[in-house]
Amino acid sequence: MTELAEGHIVKGYDVDLTGLRMKFLEMGALVHDQVQRASRALIQGDADSSRTVLAREARVNEYDLSLDEDNIALIARRQPMGSDLRVVISIARAVTDLERVGDEAKKIARYSLKHHGERDIQPLGQLRRDVRHMAPLAASMLRDALDAFDRMDPKAAVRVAERDHELNTEFHAALRSLVTVAMEDPRKLQAIVESVLVLKALERIGDHAKSIARHVIYLVQGRDVRHEDTAVMAAPPSGNDTDK
Repeated sequence: MTELAEGHIVKGYDVDLTGLRMKFLEMGALVHDQVQRASRALIQGDADSSRTVLAREARVNEYDLSLDEDNIALIARRQPMGSDLRVVISIARAVTDLERVGDEAKKIARYSLKHHGERDIQPLGQLRRDVRHMAPLAASMLRDALDAFDRMDPKAAVRVAERDHELNTEFHAALRSLVTVAMEDPRKLQAIVESVLVLKALERIGDHAKSIARHVIYLVQGRDVRHEDTAVMAAPPSGNDTDK
């Protein structure tokens, strides 16, 4: 059983760690909603939802700064070791991913607001169809990565990482469709470049979800797999890995 699961003699320590995890998950819920709201705004041409995403970006940044301060304060007060230190480090790394996901949602919302009211013609029509395929997958990867973090479930984290290949496949298929549009009408090249940036934002959201999943492996098993492939993530921990 890990130190985190057992609890501490100093109950204030448990309160600090629990508060840190809860605030991180609150940030995750906000960022996940930002992704969903920005994607729906683009698909449906909803300018109000786009404005909501842009307005709430400040809250995402506030969480980022606040969690950074909380991490530093907890280290200074408690001097965590072992699994407790891994909690602090994992949250600090995952917060960075969440903040960047928030930035990607902001990009999608800005594009949607810029093109609000335009007719559903190429490449905008093609982009909306592609987003209908990619956005639910990217959002579900992020949701499941956060759930794996909350439950400290490395198997669930590996499943998130494995789905990144599916999102990448959708991304490259969408790029091929846009290239076809560009070949048919080079005058639309600027609009196509903007569309690629939106699709890339969704692909990057999947990358950050995969990164959060990697942090779960470190949190639970003490293995740093940030630069490893999914097969290494899925490998059972060696005898050198410990919860202490």
